[in-house]
Formats: sequence, C-alpha cells, structure tokens
Amino acid sequence: MSETSQPFLGIISGERKRDHAAVTERADRIASGLHQLGVKPGDSVCMLMRNDIAFIEAAYAAMRLGAYGVPINWHFKPEEINYVLTDSGTRVLIAHADMLHPLRGAIPPDVTVLSVPTPPELLANYKIDPDHLATPDFAVDFESWLTQQARYDGPAVPQPQNMIYTSGTTGHPKGVKRFAPTPAQTANAEAMRAMIYGLKPGARAILPGPLYHSAPNSFGLRSGRLGGALVLMPRFDAEEFLALIDREKIDTIFMVPTMFIRLMKLPEEVRKTYDMSSLRHIIHAAAPCPADVKRAMIEWWGPVIYEFYGSTESGAVTFANSEDALKKPGTVGKISPGAELRFVGDDGKEVPQGQIGEIYSRISGNPDFTYHNKAEKRAEIDRQGFITSGDVGYIDADGYVFICDRKRDMVISGGVNIYPAEIEAVLHAVSGVHDCAVFGIPDAEFGEALMAVIEPRPGVTLDLAAIRVQLRTALADYKVPKHIEIQSNLPREDSGKIFKRRLRDPYWERAGRRI
Repeated sequence: MSETSQPFLGIISGERKRDHAAVTERADRIASGLHQLGVKPGDSVCMLMRNDIAFIEAAYAAMRLGAYGVPINWHFKPEEINYVLTDSGTRVLIAHADMLHPLRGAIPPDVTVLSVPTPPELLANYKIDPDHLATPDFAVDFESWLTQQARYDGPAVPQPQNMIYTSGTTGHPKGVKRFAPTPAQTANAEAMRAMIYGLKPGARAILPGPLYHSAPNSFGLRSGRLGGALVLMPRFDAEEFLALIDREKIDTIFMVPTMFIRLMKLPEEVRKTYDMSSLRHIIHAAAPCPADVKRAMIEWWGPVIYEFYGSTESGAVTFANSEDALKKPGTVGKISPGAELRFVGDDGKEVPQGQIGEIYSRISGNPDFTYHNKAEKRAEIDRQGFITSGDVGYIDADGYVFICDRKRDMVISGGVNIYPAEIEAVLHAVSGVHDCAVFGIPDAEFGEALMAVIEPRPGVTLDLAAIRVQLRTALADYKVPKHIEIQSNLPREDSGKIFKRRLRDPYWERAGRRI
C-alpha cells in the first residue's frame, strides 16, 4: 500500500478483498436463506471452515437471526463433528467443500449442508485433495444458493455470542452457551472488548489464529464491524505476518505466545526488513509466555503488548500491559474491571495472599452461561457463583496474578505436588530448546514420575546430560524429570498449545489406568 493510496476498508483474505457494504449485504442474504430453512432465535448454525470471509459472513447472519453460530474445530474427527452437530441441534452446516467429503455418513440426515468453495489462499496453504473441491452430492452449493436469497428484513433481535465447543480432558466437547445479553450487558461487553482487545472504530486488525477458537473468534467478529480492515491469515507464517503488518498498516492484533517465539527465531535482518511502526495494541492469551520472549517482543515493537487471562467460560478476568510485564515478569496482570477472583485450597477455603490455590472467578455485568444440554457440568465448576477452569495460581501483595499450572496437569509423585509449568519454564531457557512439555507418567514406586519431551531448534543436537545439570541447578531434585526424551515435532493445536494428552495418554493406556 503506497503512502498516497487509500487504505482498503473491509475484509482481506489472500488476494481477495470484500468491502464492508458487500460483507453486510451477503450476511443479510445468508440470514434470509437460513430463515427460510427454519432457523429462528436460539437455534444453532454450525460452521466448519478454516479462516475465510464466508466464515465471518455466516457468523454475522446467524447473529442477525438471534441464533448461535457454532464454529467447529476442523481438526475434529468425523465422530466428534457428528457429536457437535447432534448435540447443538443445528439445522444447518456451512462448510468448506473439501472438509465435507470425509464426512459422508457422519452428518445427521435432518441437517441441511451448504458447501462453500474452498478459496485459493487455503489451497495454497494446505495439502487439499483436488478431488475434494467439488460440492458433494449430499450438499447444496453455497454460492448458487446465495444468489437465490433476498436481503433479510426481519425485526432486530438480541444477538447472542457464538457457542464455542471446548475440548475437555475426558469425554465429549461441551458447548459454552452464553445467554443473550441485555442492553446494559452489551454495553459492558463492548467496553471490555475495547480495553482488552484494543479494538476501536477504524481499527486495522489481522487475525493469524483460527476462528474456531474462542478469543480469535470474538476478536475477529468484533474487528470486522469497526469500519477499518480485518486481514485473515489462512495459517500463521512468521515472515508473511510481518509483511502483512507492513503492507496493510496493521495496528491491532490477537496473538498467542508461540507466534512470538516463531517471530523471534527469524533472522534479525529479516525482522528489520518490515515496518512495525503502525502497531498500537497487540493482545495475547491462551498459553503462558516465557518472560524473556515477552521482554524481547517489547524491545522490538515497543510498549504495545498486552495480555489477558481467562477462559471461554469466564471471559477476560485479568489484564496486563507492557509495563506490568517488565515490572513483574510472568504475571498475567491485575484483576480486570468488574471481575472478582478467589484462590481456593484443597480444603475448599480461600488461601492467604501469596499462596497457591485453584482460581475461581466471576465478572459482574457479563451474561451468564451454561453448557448446552449439560447444565450439570456448569454446576461442577461453580462455587457460589464463581467458576473455575482448573488453573492454579496466586496473587501477590501488589495485586498481580500469577498462573502456576492447570490443576489437572499437576503431577503427584511420592505424595508431593509438582507443577510442570515451573519445570517447562526452566527448559525454555536452555539454549537450543525450541519447546517442551512436562507431564506425569506411571511409576511403580512413586505413583507418577516426571517425563519431559523436548523439541530442539532446527539443526541443534541437545546434550541431555547438560540439560539435567541445568535443571538440577535451578530446581529441587524432586522436580527434575526422571525421564527426558527428544522429539522433532511436538503435536500442537492451531492456537499453539501443545497436545499434552497425545503425549501422555499412551503411557497410561499401556499401564491400564488413567490419572
């Protein structure tokens, strides 16, 4: 984009650009078509798509009808997708054509299937079978269907947030269904999003994360309605990301720490090639960020990096700016306006300041939620109106919150509680370590023993004996993993989180038990 040209206002995906008027017009026609298919307020509309303009339009259409858009994680297996379609009670599935072919027989017969052409930028980024690009015989071509729809002119109705299905450690995913907000709750949510995400009218945003995840979904749908620009990345590529920031003069971004790490691994001469001066507000969440990585990013981009802590269920309950990160390395910030936190011990009582406890939270002014068709699961995480996602942490004397680990990831070895995140932080500081995962595996003597799986940086050969020396220098002996393995590619979600279950479960399955 030259200095004399006017910046494009609308949604950008690859070489495709669609201005706001066209996005709104298409969303209205999708809403009309969905209405004709029987979708009404409170119903569900499922979306199985990678990042695409059509995803945004379909979500807006569902909201226009007062229905719940239901993004489906496209990594799910056919049986998991079938579960979401069945559990949500959806009338319609809107999906990229290439994703439909493996689902033959997995889609309930009463669900209308709309097949969206897989766009070229996705074909270029994913190994998609050319034979799977045509609309399958059990689906309707989306674009042909859309040409037959007039714009929806029905009455305005309360617009719920999308219903996100979260993957649990066991069992089926749960649909987090937030009740339709009151006008006051809507105003409160807008103010919170403006603070947390930094989204203001005219914002020029980029979304490198997947729209099926809760925070990227919220960020993307909100930023697409602010009159500026929203750039969708098919998948994260570090140098392409920098090039897009430079070209589109991006000012607002939602990221995860893995993206920071990949950016910092670019050669310095590559990083210096691109102009980052337009950046104003970069918010990150979803996983812990190593303090040295955060510091390096602030040195590079300036004090424009922010962090929040929360979950799909809770919303953002803490917030940290760059000054907080430098002052209190490792903190996830102070408690957000309107939020309350409690730190609860194993005895069910609140622990004193500075002591580790399970984190319970609530936000006044937020619409409440339930788990779709699983109200009893909501009760399981509730304590007097405060809910937990199973994280443990503490609050210090200055009001800064620190997350130690997931309670479910805690390892009990010989009766001693060990939090893997502490060990992972030490491993991240070891030269040549790209990433790592620490977890418990069966042990005949201690019940559980610590296992560390380390992914080296490309071209690096790690010395396990030297790593053990560094671990013993930094940690108590009982925190040094009994087992250490090297693996070239750790399994990951699109958010950058490591699939610990894929690493851990085989050990417990072989032992014939689970933790």
